[in-house]
Amino acid sequence: MPQSAPQGEHSDDAVASPAARFRATRALTEALAGPLSDADASLQSMEDASPAKWHLAHTTWFWETFLLRDHAPRYRLYREDWPFLFNSYYEAEGARISRAARGLLSRPTLAEVLEWRAVVTDAMMPLLDDPALVGLIALGVAHEQQHIELLLTDIKHALFQNPLGPAMWDGSPAAASPAAPLGWHSHPGGIAMIGHDGTGFAFDNEGPRHRVLLEPFALADRLITNGEWDEFTVDGGYRNARLWLADGWGWVQREGVAAPLYWQDNQNFTHQGWQARDPNAPVTHISYFEADAFATWAGARLPTEFEWEAVAASGHDPAGGNQLDSAAPPLPQGGPGLFGDCWQFTRSAYLPYPGFRVADGAVGEYNGKFMSGQVVLRGASCATVRGHSRASYRNFFYSNQRWQFTGLRLAKDA
Repeated sequence: MPQSAPQGEHSDDAVASPAARFRATRALTEALAGPLSDADASLQSMEDASPAKWHLAHTTWFWETFLLRDHAPRYRLYREDWPFLFNSYYEAEGARISRAARGLLSRPTLAEVLEWRAVVTDAMMPLLDDPALVGLIALGVAHEQQHIELLLTDIKHALFQNPLGPAMWDGSPAAASPAAPLGWHSHPGGIAMIGHDGTGFAFDNEGPRHRVLLEPFALADRLITNGEWDEFTVDGGYRNARLWLADGWGWVQREGVAAPLYWQDNQNFTHQGWQARDPNAPVTHISYFEADAFATWAGARLPTEFEWEAVAASGHDPAGGNQLDSAAPPLPQGGPGLFGDCWQFTRSAYLPYPGFRVADGAVGEYNGKFMSGQVVLRGASCATVRGHSRASYRNFFYSNQRWQFTGLRLAKDA
């Protein structure tokens, strides 16, 4: 199964045409899935994750359902029974297979799904330059880019279940540069404008733009590293209840958590199999509970999402840092800037902004209905397609989830 990494077509979202972005995104999804066998692509290791084959199919279902069905009169559904299999959570689109059963879909095969993808990609070509469809096409591209990241993190979790630790790609990752001493971006506080400014694409949960009042604070100028997390662990971080939120301490005790996901002795599991853990690389695959406990141990705290955005909007490049450019194994490496390597937990609950309204139709189900019980993460990860994120981008997960490339950046009161 291991292969050297093929290069997927890549375009900068800020300058590419809708057609170029569509083609680049479709090609990158397929290039990333290239090393997988049918058996690999059918694995579902937990309900939070989906098989790679399902991601390939669901993103195709999205284009077929929201673009071709309504805007290509001559197009006919590739298979009448496949929408039931590959609808995710859109109630307006009718019945669907349960999320937990996606790994039971031995049919259609990976080859059949790839054939369907080719048909849908070809059928989309006449629509890509239609000015009336620019918004929907941008949403479809962003949606597929999200599933590219999910495909990578889900297959990593699936391969991790194999006692042999199989690699998806050959080779060993390059060592990260030594981490600089921790510094701080100081912010004077005051009124800050938060949310998307209306220029270019954004998801509905990034607006409306509104004002928030910030007290003076400082945000760390880099992410916390594996080496620093080792210090937390050696100091009894996972055994000291005083560091933990009550729900987090209950989770640690119940699940027997004693290290980030994918850690074992001095190694961690990657898309290139088991590798020596790099002390200078950013720590990843931690939960909100762990991030909050570390911040308490370090005498700091997690930033609010508004603090993070206020600093990010003051000159940090959303397309900078270590993000995904091609079909190569993603790996956190560290470095300056607020974007890349891993998504950063904030202490903010995922809630609607003032004035938020759910859009009409099925696409209104995209984000709004999940605004309950989750926390906001900001930035981008090494598995995020470069150009996908921006200062106003709001990612969100439940407090115990850690199979994504999640890490932390400290904050403190000034």
